[in-house]
Amino acid sequence: MERDDEQLLRRRVYGADHDHPGPRPDRRYVELVGGPLDGLLLDITGWTRGEVATGVALPTELGQFGAGGRVMYDPRPGDPSCFDWTGDTP
Repeated sequence: MERDDEQLLRRRVYGADHDHPGPRPDRRYVELVGGPLDGLLLDITGWTRGEVATGVALPTELGQFGAGGRVMYDPRPGDPSCFDWTGDTP
């Protein structure tokens, strides 16, 4: 059985360089759950508690509105390691 940190290091990071798509051990990440970015990691290194609590709207062409659209993710209550998909916006 693999350790959690070994599994984490094999994952892809939202917005990462295609030549280096995986997470770095010196960064802090949350998992995006549901929606078009399901399973990707989001780098939240340096975010304040308030920024994390607010959630995020991430640009992607994979959402309902295509190029120029955004997908919204909010922190999961009781699980700070996950942001859940809450919908798409133009």
